[in-house]
Amino acid sequence: MPTAVPPAPTFTRLSSEAVAQRILLIRGQKVMLDADLAEMYGVETRALNQAVKRNLERFPADFMFHLSKEEKLEVITNCDHLAKLKFSVALPYAFTEHGALMLGNVLRSERAADVSILVVRTFVQLRGMLSTHRDLAAKLEALERKIGGHDQAIAGLIDAIRQLMSEPTPKNRPIGFTAKVGK
Repeated sequence: MPTAVPPAPTFTRLSSEAVAQRILLIRGQKVMLDADLAEMYGVETRALNQAVKRNLERFPADFMFHLSKEEKLEVITNCDHLAKLKFSVALPYAFTEHGALMLGNVLRSERAADVSILVVRTFVQLRGMLSTHRDLAAKLEALERKIGGHDQAIAGLIDAIRQLMSEPTPKNRPIGFTAKVGK
């Protein structure tokens, strides 16, 4: 008997975790693709892209960019939920944090406002986690340097203890008191 395939997740109740799973690192920037944002905002991707095209002056290059064919292929390969993009002729838009927020303003719905706030909060949380990880990495590096100096000191102590434990080398002198008799 065939098993039922679970439906794709719908974003009726969004959470920061659900949003964070949709954030990708492309060209060194954390971005979200138009298909994911459209699903979250409750509109079709086509409608979202039309709203963007009508308001292009609100989306400078640091807010949004088109993926290249290679980037699109990589995204499709690595993200199962974006497999539907494989058959799309158009290259998807990638929106930065600011672009996702601007989408909420352009779409002008209550849901869009709520979703854009959640998206921004998620980006802020990720940025905070990243800075925490950087601080932790710096502390670990300092600890490694400190321990590296301890290794040399411990090795010196072990050598000194071994020297103390080794048998003394005899000197060619007789043991005891010997008196010199007259001259």
